[in-house]
Amino acid sequence: MAEQHRKRTLDSGWVAARSTEVKFTGTQLTTTHPPTGPTSPWMEALVPATVLATLVKNKVVPDPFYGLQNEHIVDIADSGRDYYTFWFFTTFNCKLSSNEHCDLNFRGINYSADVYLNGHEIILPKGMFRRHSIDVTDIVHADGTNLLAVLVHPPDHPGRIPPKGGQGGDHEIGKDVATQYVEGWDWMAPIRDRNTGIWDEVSISVTGPVKIIDPHLVSTFSDDYKKAFLHTTIELQNRSSRTAECSLSVQVTIEPEDSIFLVEHLQTQNLSIPANSRVPYTFPELIFSEPNLWWPNGMGKQSLYNVVISIDVKGFGESDSWSHHFGFRKIESHIDNATGGRLFKVNGEPIFIRGGNWILSDGLLRFSKKRYSTDIKFHADMNFNMIRCWGGGLAERPEFYHYCDYYGLLVWQEFWITGDVDGRGDPVSNPDGPLDHDLFLFSARDTVKLLRNHPSLALWVGGNEQIPPADINAALKYDLRLHPYFESKDANSKPVGDVSPTPSDPSQYLDGTRIYIQGSMWDGFADGMGNFTDGPYEIQNPEDFFKDYFYKYGFNPEVGSVGMPVAATIRATMPSEGWQIPLFKKLPNGYVEEVPNAIWEYHKYIPYSKPTKVHDQIQLYGDAKDLDDFCLKAQLVNYIQYRALLEGWTSRMWSKYTGVLIWKTQNPWTGLRGQFYDHLLDQTAGFYGCRCAAEPIHVQLNLATYLIEVVNTTSEELSNVAIETSVWDLEGKRPYYSLNENLSLLPKKVAPIVEMKYPKSKDPKPVYFLLLKLYNMSDKRVISRNFYWLHLSGGDYKLLEPYREKKIPLKITSKVSIQESIYNIQMHVTNSSESPESRSSTVRPSDGFYGTQSLQTLHSGVGKEHQTVFKGIEGYFSGKSDGLKVTEINGSDVGVAFFLQISVHTSKKDYKEGEDTRILPVHYSDNYFSLVPGETMLINISFEAPQGVSPRVILHGWNYKGGELIYEVV
Repeated sequence: MAEQHRKRTLDSGWVAARSTEVKFTGTQLTTTHPPTGPTSPWMEALVPATVLATLVKNKVVPDPFYGLQNEHIVDIADSGRDYYTFWFFTTFNCKLSSNEHCDLNFRGINYSADVYLNGHEIILPKGMFRRHSIDVTDIVHADGTNLLAVLVHPPDHPGRIPPKGGQGGDHEIGKDVATQYVEGWDWMAPIRDRNTGIWDEVSISVTGPVKIIDPHLVSTFSDDYKKAFLHTTIELQNRSSRTAECSLSVQVTIEPEDSIFLVEHLQTQNLSIPANSRVPYTFPELIFSEPNLWWPNGMGKQSLYNVVISIDVKGFGESDSWSHHFGFRKIESHIDNATGGRLFKVNGEPIFIRGGNWILSDGLLRFSKKRYSTDIKFHADMNFNMIRCWGGGLAERPEFYHYCDYYGLLVWQEFWITGDVDGRGDPVSNPDGPLDHDLFLFSARDTVKLLRNHPSLALWVGGNEQIPPADINAALKYDLRLHPYFESKDANSKPVGDVSPTPSDPSQYLDGTRIYIQGSMWDGFADGMGNFTDGPYEIQNPEDFFKDYFYKYGFNPEVGSVGMPVAATIRATMPSEGWQIPLFKKLPNGYVEEVPNAIWEYHKYIPYSKPTKVHDQIQLYGDAKDLDDFCLKAQLVNYIQYRALLEGWTSRMWSKYTGVLIWKTQNPWTGLRGQFYDHLLDQTAGFYGCRCAAEPIHVQLNLATYLIEVVNTTSEELSNVAIETSVWDLEGKRPYYSLNENLSLLPKKVAPIVEMKYPKSKDPKPVYFLLLKLYNMSDKRVISRNFYWLHLSGGDYKLLEPYREKKIPLKITSKVSIQESIYNIQMHVTNSSESPESRSSTVRPSDGFYGTQSLQTLHSGVGKEHQTVFKGIEGYFSGKSDGLKVTEINGSDVGVAFFLQISVHTSKKDYKEGEDTRILPVHYSDNYFSLVPGETMLINISFEAPQGVSPRVILHGWNYKGGELIYEVV
């Protein structure tokens, strides 16, 4: 993220009050009658966040994301705008020396504001997505306390929510340049204040007479990426009344793995800046030999350099400095001839896009670096390589992009247009988009300047399922035109770097480095012509994703499905009426219609059936008995559904498809559709289905043909590899085994290897498990592992119900390291049941910490009656022995330990029904996994424990009802 010299963020000490309840003017509040603290009508305020977030924090209104409580909060359409017009107040100190200047900065206010500082009024212009920087040098008390009051007004056109809801309500919000989801969508309840508030960072910054403004960093390459050039253009503002004689420097450093910063370049230029002027300046290019390149997730390292620009003024010293992480990379894209889809290249290498759609992290705009870090790491953990920031949401914040840079997620950033609100909805409204086109374009240009230096930012898009109005679209096309160096070259073009002289330095463009596409279904996305050809958005038969007729266009920007969370999340976010599972209504055609309870319906539940097309996927496992049973079976479906979706797309990599983005990865509230982790940050099994399917090198079963395929998305050829295929039945036997050795796999290719013929064998079992392992023959190292549970054609999984009674023994060896409150746990989980076949596997277990250390053992029985998750567990760890502990779960049966799920909890034992004991978020290297007899898997777990809490790790599974304590910190 960009950092400026002597910048201080104002993110604490704020109070707020409804404007109609405050008797004083802004001048009085910031001179003679300041608030004395959070006493009525004033309350502690969340800044940055929204008015509604502050009201929820102070329990003035109930949590809108819990149950049906959003219905008990007055909507702005009924209350009027004054009800959500709020004062925000804080104080700050700012010491200034001679010739120093102080700026008051707002990075985002929704929608307009009157600012008062020490009795002086400053009216801020409208617009949610524009920055405000105010020179308050002559207003601040340089040696005392400064009083700041901000009166924030809601959007001008907050709209009204129709009785049946709708995509964007009555669409009135589209008349403003603001986020549009706030009137509600088919996945979101309305936000009552329409996100009114100081929703992004507030800061003060101090500079000398010359200020650095919006540097632009651009990299170009030659000699097949062996040489890089850094181009830099900045604006300099001299706020003094005399010419400034300046020394301007740029320093580039990199932090190698040993944490020693190395200075790659240091360049200094001398220049004169006229008095009271603002001038651009372009540095001579810096040349780097053998640069460390930035790569997307799955393609290589995310190498980041730190660029520091500083300016010294003669007679003053350092006047200002600015820093930003920067990645050397080049992104290109073109419409692929073979598929008709848009194909992306990074550093000359084609990348098959597998990612998801993103709305925003939280519907009350309660953002934090910690939350962003978790959100983006979750996407990287799923092996995704792109996030699409949907046009009805936000222009995402620099903190979001910082973590995308760090974890390697390419970003598709849309501007604030949606088809539903801007001319294509029901009813049709706002065909000419927002009322103020100049404001839209100003906000777009300002957003580009805010975000353009992030290597993760891959493309700009005009809108969701719509293009902007003609004049806005034309202006964006011009403003975001590519510098000639970045125009896509076809296969017959010269290699990178051998370009003809360009008319100007690329850093002099507004962007110039990444493509602008006018809409999400145009120019290589969906059918490329803007017809509604994205989707579908409901449950599918898993095998359909592999069939020829399924989705015929090359790049699908939106395809969605189910997203039921775990039972603990339902209990934590809904009263007991919401714990009732759907009614399964049998229809005359043999299909089932799910009828959810009113709370689930309000939270936008998507059913696991589609009458006339898809039989209820939960009922394939038998009738759901209660909430826990329903949610567990939903996780089974989530895993299969999303793994099949990505494997189906990847099976046709480059032959039919260039990419897919799932609708969507998460919800900004406690929604019940289209998510891989819930609003409380607990992952669904679909998360791990995606993680499996999207790994860079992957072995998979084509569910339509039963061919075993290997996907190699990397640029390296695989040689001397083998595939081990084993089928396990419900009796713990292995009726089918095959080994395909000495395989070579070309880069960027999908290779069908062999048919899995067990279903065609004599007397195949109606339900069985399949384990595929791709491994290196030289050292038996597993490259890719994929576990399926399958039924014969026309069958179901109901035989898995009695399989629950199997008592499969497990052995868990754990090692923990703790740094302050951060826990990192390594667990080797072994299915210690044995069959003759399990001893013949050619593949060794994963590397880990096994050695000669002595082990301490905790025994606990399987199948005990547990009154709670934790009760009935006997024994505990009384100490450590070389950091290793062993838990043994006893059992006498032989078979697959099926669908194991690990979770981390507080040590609290006595809790009320529905109380949530989970520690969240937790990062797992894998979860919802299964082990065949004799198999061992290494699971890495990392999390931050609340202060004073001793965590305990619990294992649940198909064969482990009630949960087993497998690790406890004492």
